[in-house]
Amino acid sequence: MSPVQQIIAAHRGGEAAGLYSVCCSHPSVLRAAMRVATSYDTVLLVEATSNQVDQFGGYTGMTPPQFRDYVHDLARQQGFPLARLVLGGDHLGPNAWQGLDANTAMQNAEVLIAAYAAAGFHKIHLDCSMRCADDPQYLSDEVIAERSARLCAVAEQAAADAGLPPPVYVIGTEVPIPGGEANLAQAGAVTAPQAARRTLDVHRKAFMDVNLHAAWCRVIAMVVQPGVDFDHSHIQHYDAAQARALSDFVAGQPGIVFEAHSTDYQRESALHQMVRDHYAILKVGPAATFALREGYAALCHIEDELIPAGHTSRLMQVLDDTMLAQPKHWAKHYPGTSAEQRLLRRYGLSDRCRYYWGEAPVVAAVTQLFANLAALEIPLSLLSQHLPEQYLEVLQGQLAIDANALLEHKIGRLLAQYARACNRNAVADSGVPAGSSAAIC
Repeated sequence: MSPVQQIIAAHRGGEAAGLYSVCCSHPSVLRAAMRVATSYDTVLLVEATSNQVDQFGGYTGMTPPQFRDYVHDLARQQGFPLARLVLGGDHLGPNAWQGLDANTAMQNAEVLIAAYAAAGFHKIHLDCSMRCADDPQYLSDEVIAERSARLCAVAEQAAADAGLPPPVYVIGTEVPIPGGEANLAQAGAVTAPQAARRTLDVHRKAFMDVNLHAAWCRVIAMVVQPGVDFDHSHIQHYDAAQARALSDFVAGQPGIVFEAHSTDYQRESALHQMVRDHYAILKVGPAATFALREGYAALCHIEDELIPAGHTSRLMQVLDDTMLAQPKHWAKHYPGTSAEQRLLRRYGLSDRCRYYWGEAPVVAAVTQLFANLAALEIPLSLLSQHLPEQYLEVLQGQLAIDANALLEHKIGRLLAQYARACNRNAVADSGVPAGSSAAIC
């Protein structure tokens, strides 16, 4: 069994085990994630989305093999063992080609998923829930499942042709909007157990109809809505009582767990509870880059106190100027007046500024910020003022006063909550009978 399958089997066997999935491509976030995984002795699951990485480059400019090589290079630089690094593909399907007819969109999706599987992405979320140009307004569960099985067959063949172990799969699509809702009034209710059962049954039939019996045995999880979400300014917190019926349902389904999307900004206690309630795969993305932005902003405040005005990086202003010049990633998401939009660009929980850290003017400003801070000694008093948690670690001799180290430590504190929830959980009252680890098939 792969490390992912081992963790799922351990969870279904009654152990307090889960997986946290870091959905981000920023090097500082990934380095922080590797340090956290090392500290807590966990597997690190890094996932790319279908619009982030595809056969044409996605918005990162990387194809699946390029993203794999990029993450592997970071791991080697960090001394992080590749055996503990798992790559995943999220929402793999026709999402990027919804404006095309279904036949063309699915052909593109087949190329996409083949590229992911052949590049060694082991955890594959099959998502064909989105309608294409010539589809009816609402797709039936059967059509979604049939298209997912079609893509699964492609992934199976691509992995085999590449000489790689067969992937594991996640099915289901009832998730919050990627990056959070525009307004929590749009947030979905907790998935009904009947709906989860239908999703499972329809997908099982679709797999069996095309002789994907072995692949069905590697379906490890189903995406549902456990009642967690966020918009630009508010958080919908996990309520275990509301999700109890759904948790009870999956407890009776051997071999699988639930995957929870948009768990960003949840209380750590809720993350622990979610794992106990069988939402054993926790996805995090915007919260990590939100911590990244906070770290950059704090370093800029320190820089402003120490560097003459004409020589500072002006990073946060450069970032905002770049977002204004290229509004495609935020304009349709941030409503309101220009003043309200400015606050959302800078401080929105959906963190749309995460799309801009790779833009040339922003990269240059970050480089200047680090160069400015490296050329002087940051006083402890300023560190205490602007990065108080890191200040305490510096006092203990556990952290260097270095801009990169301070930044990654801040991100790591956020990610460590997920590592603790998945690796240091309590088994009591888990509701899973010991030894319940039979395969889904």
